Amino acid sequence: MEWIFRGDQPIYSQLIQQIKQGIVSGQLPPGGRLPSVRDLAMEAGVNPNTMQRALQELEREGMVYSQRTAGRFVTEDMQRIESVKRAFAAEHIRLFREGMAGLGYGREEILALLQEEKEENDGDSGM
Repeated sequence: MEWIFRGDQPIYSQLIQQIKQGIVSGQLPPGGRLPSVRDLAMEAGVNPNTMQRALQELEREGMVYSQRTAGRFVTEDMQRIESVKRAFAAEHIRLFREGMAGLGYGREEILALLQEEKEENDGDSGM
């Protein structure tokens, strides 16, 4: 995974979001074993305690689970994964709409632009 951190929110909450993103995108497959806390922390360039805190929260949310001697695994609950994926999509849509509104676009104009983009992309796929 590529880890990117911003200064506007705590690192552990960014870790949670990025691991969730890895799960919903399939980069971390359902039932897949996660690297150790130490390995993940080293990969992300964060303190192991910070990574542990993020993983504990993900476990509390049901996105990962622990097996006593085998480590942590990604949930196999596809409904939970799909729910998180839809929540991410809703947030992206909200941000997109806010950004477009900031440019002066209304709902109908946004839909027209999206339709144009779709038609252009559909036309490109036949080449």
